[in-house]
Amino acid sequence: MSASKDRVVVITGGAGQLGRAVEKAFARTGSRRVMIDIDEAALHAAYPTGSSDRLLISADLTDAGSVERAIATAVDKFGSVEILCNIAGGFYYGEPVHQMKLDVWRRMLDLNAVTLISAVRAVVPVMMAAGKGTIINVGAASHQRGHANMSAYAAAKGAVMRLTESMAEELRTEDIGVFCVMPEIIDTPANRVDMPAADTSSWTPPSAIADAMVLLAEDAALIMSGGLFSVKGRPRALETK
Repeated sequence: MSASKDRVVVITGGAGQLGRAVEKAFARTGSRRVMIDIDEAALHAAYPTGSSDRLLISADLTDAGSVERAIATAVDKFGSVEILCNIAGGFYYGEPVHQMKLDVWRRMLDLNAVTLISAVRAVVPVMMAAGKGTIINVGAASHQRGHANMSAYAAAKGAVMRLTESMAEELRTEDIGVFCVMPEIIDTPANRVDMPAADTSSWTPPSAIADAMVLLAEDAALIMSGGLFSVKGRPRALETK
């Protein structure tokens, strides 16, 4: 996928900090953006100004029918979907494995893995019909291995990584690239509130992760399909500001 104008990118978790940064990054390339989030009010608060090249859709990504309707609406308006950024997800820190409640396990898998699966089930057939596409998932660099009291989250992000690798092998002959960016700590207002005493100098701004995702949507990146890319720290350009 080149950086030409008029590509259509679907971004899940569109109302969040990373979703908004990714929207801005793809807007700069001239892409049309389909922003999906379960929270309709938050979605409209994040994008209060209307735009002919941006579509806001409220959908439950754990419900296959809801996702299929959202993608059908996007295709009806813009004609295609070339890029899918699976950003929707959730985090949990709490109990050890033997004490963690089953509903926590289900929620982490739903938010991080099922949302991804639902989105690709709806989008991949559209990409296959067009003969090309890019899927970019979001993993977690620090959870390439398990950590105490975060097992449900680690397992869910582990599923995202393995799904990325599996889809890359399955879709390579279709010219559909599948990638996973793996942030450590994202520099968001919420994380700063949750960790007020932390050293934020090595945290990664959402805008830097978004720029990396734009790079992975280029045609030249297809040769790296299946890659799990750690994204951490602050780009030099931001450090000097």
